[in-house]
Amino acid sequence: MDLEKARATLFAQLGSVKGSEHIPLTQALGRVTAEPIYAQLSLPPFPASAMDGYAVRRKDFDEAKPLRLIGQSLAGHPYPGTVTAGDCVRIFTGAVVPDGADLIILQERLAASAVSNDGTEVIHFAEHEPDEAFIRPIGNDIEQGQIICPAGELLTPLLLGSLASAGVSMIHVVRKVRVGVFSSGDELRDPGTPPEELALGQIYDSNAFTVANLLQRLPVELIPLQRLADDEQAVATALADAADSCDLLITSGGVSVGDADFIGATIARLGHLAFWKLNLKPGKPLAFGRIGQCWIFGLPGNPVSTIVTFLLLVKPSLQLLCGGRPPPLLRVNAKLATQVLHTPGRAEYQRGIYREDDNGELRVAHTGDQGSNRLSTFSGANCLIEIPKTTGSLPKDSVVSILPLSDLLA
Repeated sequence: MDLEKARATLFAQLGSVKGSEHIPLTQALGRVTAEPIYAQLSLPPFPASAMDGYAVRRKDFDEAKPLRLIGQSLAGHPYPGTVTAGDCVRIFTGAVVPDGADLIILQERLAASAVSNDGTEVIHFAEHEPDEAFIRPIGNDIEQGQIICPAGELLTPLLLGSLASAGVSMIHVVRKVRVGVFSSGDELRDPGTPPEELALGQIYDSNAFTVANLLQRLPVELIPLQRLADDEQAVATALADAADSCDLLITSGGVSVGDADFIGATIARLGHLAFWKLNLKPGKPLAFGRIGQCWIFGLPGNPVSTIVTFLLLVKPSLQLLCGGRPPPLLRVNAKLATQVLHTPGRAEYQRGIYREDDNGELRVAHTGDQGSNRLSTFSGANCLIEIPKTTGSLPKDSVVSILPLSDLLA
């Protein structure tokens, strides 16, 4: 199955988990709204000056009369009185426009000021035909009771700022998705184990550690799980038990065709296996299905394959489960700074480093040997170089699509 078809298959089957929670706005970053949010007050909640200048009656300004300065209005410190015939009030951006004023004369139009015999400051303005009042009316930005955020919206820092300005303090969000992470293999040991304690043939379990860290960017509750042994009955028991308490299970390893690869067959036996193989490099062996009400991704065991398939398939699926909408893959054109070797047949995603050259063009180079076991190929990488399945090796200066990691990791 090609990548785009696999993504479409996933998106057609997955939907938001059921349930929501009421949380403070201060804890809502990265969550998804479970219901529409309404403005608690209008913005601005009072007529506000859009510029620094003088609040006047338009009639007085039109008559080109010098005006008496009777006070000032600052943000948070409004002028308490009323502007009457012949008056003006010094005003600053965002301050309350005093009663009686219907025009702000920009401070640049000040021609002169003088103090009269009675101590009153008198303001003279240059001739000017104002084409707008420079006053923001109540509700110019948002009206009280207006829906300012629909259900299913990802709460970003910018959106949270807007909600805070509209008086929102508590919101209903989709509950966190319960995710369990398994790794599979008798050869694995926990990161942090002293190297001298590794027996011959043992390696560190980097996949579960990497996936757990990738999940930190999503509104999920990580359920701690034991490592899967290379035993078919033990795998079946562990998956069945975990499926009862999780919304999604992610495994790595055990999905290929070896004698100790039991994940795909176990999903098919205990539940439903939607697909097993992808026309993708790295990441060909990938199982997706469900046991009971729990979705399961069986990712490849090679570290690079685990990361690539997580970013391209698991993460957008989790965004759906969390109540949001996965964005389309961002593809940017760049010229190859080096030759890229590729055999037609499977679409490939090589790790690359792109930069802007002196002419403002994007140039991209791969990070060396692209073996799926070489986690070091992500060192310094800031993109994936996409090579279509029908394409052979590409010479230097060929135009390719790149997927920035900044977007895939966001």
